[in-house]
Amino acid sequence: MNLLKALATVSGMTLLSRILGFVRDTVIARAFGAGLMTDAFFVAFKIPNLLRRLFAEGAFSQAFVPILAEYKNRRSAEETRNLVDHVTALLALALFVVTVIGVIAAPIIVYVSAPGFYASPEKRDLAIQLLRIIFPYIFFISLTALAGGILNTYSRFSVPAFTPVLLNLSFIAFALWAAPYFDPPVLALGWAVAAGGVLQLAFQIPFLLRLGLLPRLRLNFRDPGVWRVVRQMGPAVFGVSIGQVSLLINTIFASFLVTGSVSWLYYADRLMEFPTGMLGVALGTILLPSLSRRYSERSAEEYSALLDWGLRLTLLLAVPAALALALLAVPLVSTLFHYGQFSEADVLYTRNAVIAYSVGLVGLILVKVLAPGFYAQQDIRTPVKCAVITLFATQVMNLVFIWPLRHAGLALAIALGACLNATLLYKRLRQRGIYVPRPGWLPFLSKLLVAVAAMGAALTVGARYTVWIEASAWLRVTRLSMLIVGGGALYLAVLALLGFRPRDFAKRV
Repeated sequence: MNLLKALATVSGMTLLSRILGFVRDTVIARAFGAGLMTDAFFVAFKIPNLLRRLFAEGAFSQAFVPILAEYKNRRSAEETRNLVDHVTALLALALFVVTVIGVIAAPIIVYVSAPGFYASPEKRDLAIQLLRIIFPYIFFISLTALAGGILNTYSRFSVPAFTPVLLNLSFIAFALWAAPYFDPPVLALGWAVAAGGVLQLAFQIPFLLRLGLLPRLRLNFRDPGVWRVVRQMGPAVFGVSIGQVSLLINTIFASFLVTGSVSWLYYADRLMEFPTGMLGVALGTILLPSLSRRYSERSAEEYSALLDWGLRLTLLLAVPAALALALLAVPLVSTLFHYGQFSEADVLYTRNAVIAYSVGLVGLILVKVLAPGFYAQQDIRTPVKCAVITLFATQVMNLVFIWPLRHAGLALAIALGACLNATLLYKRLRQRGIYVPRPGWLPFLSKLLVAVAAMGAALTVGARYTVWIEASAWLRVTRLSMLIVGGGALYLAVLALLGFRPRDFAKRV
């Protein structure tokens, strides 16, 4: 399998999803702006997203995929099928219990996650109502992630990568056509989430059938493979929880700031998720099963070479993305969101958060590449230790930055925390000899910086503030497209002049 081709496939599908995600956010921003209703929705949506990372692509995938890859490479097809059946049954049971508890305890959850909302009964009650509608999403999306983990292990990367498109389509449809039938209209977004979860799970079922791995719900508490996954999930849940607790604390801080702060952070985070998803998530998706295979084959040298390939590709793509995100903050925010109820002030406040987040973009993506270096060896405790240190440092920075920078200070703390996390993971990989850099890093970095500097100079000239706020929507789209295409073309041209070729990054496993 050609990893570069697989990465292009996953990134392409992710690009489609992210584009539709921006369409969805543009529709939401135009219909609802940034105020009481969107603050309530984003808080309600954040809680199932937190649990999704625990039960779905976060802790569960980290624990399940390496063990599934081991079964696939070393065990019989029947043993692998039994593992899938028994793990799925146990996960579905746990998810059902969590979902019921979440719906019943919605008032308590809102109080814990956004206590500032209790100063406004209207905002509080709306957040509780939305949370009860959205909470069952965790059941469906977690089973979707399990299906995606199976498909990724069998190198069917494009199917799980395309699946998020369905949630975005659900959002767009409900926001455009269903909102007028709800009172208040923002309830339509809650039902869009619920419907999107069902659609995503249903979409993957035919592909599991083709592999002969559609799970049969058969509980078996004596299966040793199940308990290996459960034992791995313990530290994995703790590790993922740390990152989510950090985001939850940010929401708590933001709930005490002026109305709109939660929404500004949300829209800025959405911009961050575009490169993070296309690069970090895509690289992590293809690296974890590939590294797991090399680990099961006891191929340490090739294991290190895979990490080296991932790190070089990350820097090649993430460094220019981070600089572009900072320089084009106003063009991006105004082009995507400055319509209807989303005011000029909202553009400026969201821009501040975008610039702060961009500081940590490279760190965020590097974590997605470095952490699988431990997960594939079924070592989850080391990333957890790094995450604990990061959580403590992030909260100290929150307290320092929130006073002068308000909501943007919260974004900056997350960004710097990601850089710290990546540094700690890298240091431990080197100390243990898991990763040994291949020759040529100094020339690689030197050429990369020259190309990034050329791109940055070009983007700076084209990103004047007043032009974007005052321009028409069509003019904004046209100019932003020209800037992105022109800046990207210049960056690639300089890299080509300096000797970079796509074949240099081809990698087969």
